[in-house]
Amino acid sequence: MRVCFEMRVKPERLAEYTRRHTAVWPEMLSAIRDAGRRNYSLFLRADGLLIGVYDTDDDEAAQRALAADPRTERWEAEMSDFFIASSGRPDQEAPRLPEVFNLEDQLARTQQGPDRA
Repeated sequence: MRVCFEMRVKPERLAEYTRRHTAVWPEMLSAIRDAGRRNYSLFLRADGLLIGVYDTDDDEAAQRALAADPRTERWEAEMSDFFIASSGRPDQEAPRLPEVFNLEDQLARTQQGPDRA
């Protein structure tokens, strides 16, 4: 399952947010991996729009694992002030965006033959 979410970084915090993500704490990286998130990327637009994308087998289980993991508490507490309208754990409250197109999925369907769905 691919997951995409959006958030807004405060304009005055963009540079620091970017800097902080150039070397995320090793224990936080491990917590994300251990929770089951893979191929995780963040994209930040100059106006503060942040888009995150990752793969996971079970997003709800990954969210629960991160929420319960003591390695994430300090990181998320420090990150919460970077976001507009954040009321706690930013990554946990970010609205998910539905996927409407995926190249690989559609290419795979075209390879199924004349009865493709």
